[in-house]
Amino acid sequence: MKANPSEEKPASFTHEWSSQLFYHGTKADLKPGDLIEPGFKSNYGKQKQASFVYLTATLDAAVWGAELALGESPGRIYVVEPTGPFEDDPNLTDKKFPGNPTKSYRSRHPLRVSGEVTDWQGHAPEQLRAMKENLERLKQLGIEAIED
Repeated sequence: MKANPSEEKPASFTHEWSSQLFYHGTKADLKPGDLIEPGFKSNYGKQKQASFVYLTATLDAAVWGAELALGESPGRIYVVEPTGPFEDDPNLTDKKFPGNPTKSYRSRHPLRVSGEVTDWQGHAPEQLRAMKENLERLKQLGIEAIED
């Protein structure tokens, strides 16, 4: 898929995809065909309006998304299809970690829900607590998600 030439493109390359399986972890209750779109409050930091939607090619990264999403509902993991170009998520790639070990991406275009993973297992309580403590520490330091 080609990006609209009038849209701003990031400095990094935009991924093409064909048969790759992608996931999105959240607490939202969605059905096949629903769209996950940018513009909602972020689950992280100061919870600003999100300019991107996030997807991953690893189930583990989707589990983190489901566990760390805000709200009291149970975490859900959806199989999603990008509807437009996407790029490496700078929050989990070269700006913070070398390469893209979590195969995490972001897009300004909606993700279409095509199914749900129901047999996933969450992280150990100690791991989840440590991750939440680290995110709270970053928030206290004023370190926000990269949204540029």
